[in-house]
Amino acid sequence: MARKKQSPPKATSRSKKTFLFITLAIVLIAFITYWLFALSATAFNEKSRMVTIEKDNTQKSAVLKVFEDAGILRFNSLLGIAGAPFNIWDKMKPGRYEIKKGQSILDIVRMLKNGRLAEVKLVINRVRTKAELAKLISKQFMTDSSTVMDYLSSNDSLAEINSDTTLLFTKIIPDTYNYFADASMKTILQKLSTGSKNFWEKNNRLQKAAAIKMTPEQVYILASIVDEETNYDADKYKIASVYLNRLKKQMPLQACPTIKYAMNDFTITRIYEKYLTNPSPYNTYKVKGLPPGPICTPSPKTIDIVLDAPQTDYIYFVAKSDFSGYHHFSNNYEEHNAKAKEYQKKLDDYMLKKRAEKP
Repeated sequence: MARKKQSPPKATSRSKKTFLFITLAIVLIAFITYWLFALSATAFNEKSRMVTIEKDNTQKSAVLKVFEDAGILRFNSLLGIAGAPFNIWDKMKPGRYEIKKGQSILDIVRMLKNGRLAEVKLVINRVRTKAELAKLISKQFMTDSSTVMDYLSSNDSLAEINSDTTLLFTKIIPDTYNYFADASMKTILQKLSTGSKNFWEKNNRLQKAAAIKMTPEQVYILASIVDEETNYDADKYKIASVYLNRLKKQMPLQACPTIKYAMNDFTITRIYEKYLTNPSPYNTYKVKGLPPGPICTPSPKTIDIVLDAPQTDYIYFVAKSDFSGYHHFSNNYEEHNAKAKEYQKKLDDYMLKKRAEKP
C-alpha cells in the first residue's frame, strides 16, 4: 500500500516567507537609497548654481548651512549623511563650487571630497582704472577688491610679470580667461601676461611695431587713446594716423580722453580751458609725447588698427557737426578751426534747446 505524501514542515514555509520579506525589504531599501543618493538631488531650475565655502567655514554645520541658504538641495540633510563615510568634513577644500542641475548627492559628495573647484571666466573688455579691474577680479575670485587693489598697486608684486603700476594694463589683452575660483593674484596676472605675450607674437605684430619705431607698450598706450576717441573703426584708422603724425612732428597729442583720465572723470563731455592746466603727466595738452601709461585696455582690433594705420598728412580732427559720431580730418589749422567752430555752434544750439525743453 502506497504511502501518503507528507506536507513540508510549517517552519520551512515560514522561513521562505521570512526570506522573501527580507529580500523585498533589502530591494526596497536599496531602491530608496538609490533614489535618495544617486538620482537628481538639486532643487533649482537654472543650469547651475555656485556655492562658496569660506576658508574658516569648512565644518559640517557651516557647509550644510551654505547649501541650505543657496537653495541647492531638495533634502539638505542627505548631504550630511552621505558625506560621513567619505570623511569629507575633515578634508574640505575651501573655494567656489559649481553645482549643476540634476547632480546627485553622491556626485556632489565626490566633488567636495576631491576639491573639484568651479572654473570661472574672467571677461575683460574695456577697463579704465585699477579700481575697476580690482572690482572685476573680486567678483569672480575668492578675494575682496581692497586686497586685489593692494596687489595691483605694488611694484614688487607686479615685478613678477615684468611690469609696474604704470604699465600694468599693457600686459592685459581684452579677452575671456578661464581660471579656478581659488586662483591667486599671481596666477591671475601670469595668465594675463602670457596671453599678452602670445598676442604680440602672432600676425607679425612685433615686426609691425618695430616698423613704426614703437615698442608694444607704446602701441598699446596709443591704442588706448584711439579706443576712447571713437567706436567707429573707419575713423580709428585716421585718428591713429593723426596721432602718429603728431608724434613724428613732436607736436603735443592734445588728446581729450587723456584729460578725462587725468581728471579721473569719464563723464566729461566737453573739455574746458580750466581742465588743461591739470599738472598730470597724462595731460597731453601740456606734456609732449605719449602719456606714461595706457588710459584703458583697448580692444585687440584697435591695437591692430594702430599697427596698420594708413599714411596720411592729417594733423587735426574734430567731431562732425551732424552728431553722427564721425570726424572731419584736415592737414591745416585753418580748415580744422572752421570745422571746430561749426561743431561748437551746433553743440551750443543743441544744449540751449535741451535746456529750453526742461520744465
